[in-house]
Amino acid sequence: MVNMEEKELKSLHEIERSIIKNYRKYIWVKFVKAINEYDMIQDGDKIAVAISGGKDSLLLAKCFQELKKHGKMDFDLEFIAMDPGYKKENRELLEYNCNYLGIPVKIHDSDVFQVADKVAGENPCYMCARMRRGNLYNKAKELGCNKLALGHHFNDVIETIMLNVLFAGNFKTMMPKLHSDNFEGLELIRPLYYVKEESIIRFINSTGLHALDCACTVTEKKEGNMRFYIKDLIEEIMKKNPNADINILRSAENVNMGAIVGWKYRTEKHTFLEDYDKKENI
Repeated sequence: MVNMEEKELKSLHEIERSIIKNYRKYIWVKFVKAINEYDMIQDGDKIAVAISGGKDSLLLAKCFQELKKHGKMDFDLEFIAMDPGYKKENRELLEYNCNYLGIPVKIHDSDVFQVADKVAGENPCYMCARMRRGNLYNKAKELGCNKLALGHHFNDVIETIMLNVLFAGNFKTMMPKLHSDNFEGLELIRPLYYVKEESIIRFINSTGLHALDCACTVTEKKEGNMRFYIKDLIEEIMKKNPNADINILRSAENVNMGAIVGWKYRTEKHTFLEDYDKKENI
């Protein structure tokens, strides 16, 4: 049984209204801004909204339902959830939350956790993410969808930039949308691109619901997750510069190609020396 101990549940009507009213500035406006700014939705789209059961995906699902209800665009929705090998209580919590929130989710089973634990060694998160993404793409395709929406938020984006710079030696971020290389006709979109994690946490806490955390049966046995290290590092930097987080995001929008030693597009590498003699130094 799901235990909703000591948290007063708001009604579904109150929860839905709060997205538009109480959290308008911090969630709704930023959700709509990302969709409009990056042209994420067109009339006739059929969008698969991926639900892990965590706070981000639950909010994403409700935002899409509100957009469908109040927006002017004509699109269809499918809510899909993959059970990668959750413990029984986590599966029950996922089902309870979706049912309470009026999200008609379609749950399908997989063995992602088990496989990732076997093949990925000490760093299973990357492998797990790839396998989950492929599984969700496949389900979206099966349901006739042309887009897959994921719940990555502002903090995921800037943490990815920092992880790549500090641990991978490259500069790249999570894109707000991208075409799938392996599933023709499918596009991935991230409508929570501008929504900060702290706003999502406040919203979920206000509902009285308990969202799933990672719920991973693999990394619960691991220590030293670098994403948590980067999260703490950014928080520490923001004590000196409160705008550090937005500046990290803007760094991916304001790349000065005249001050870059080298760059890569897909597998094609380039260097500033290619046309160095054709330009005047400033």
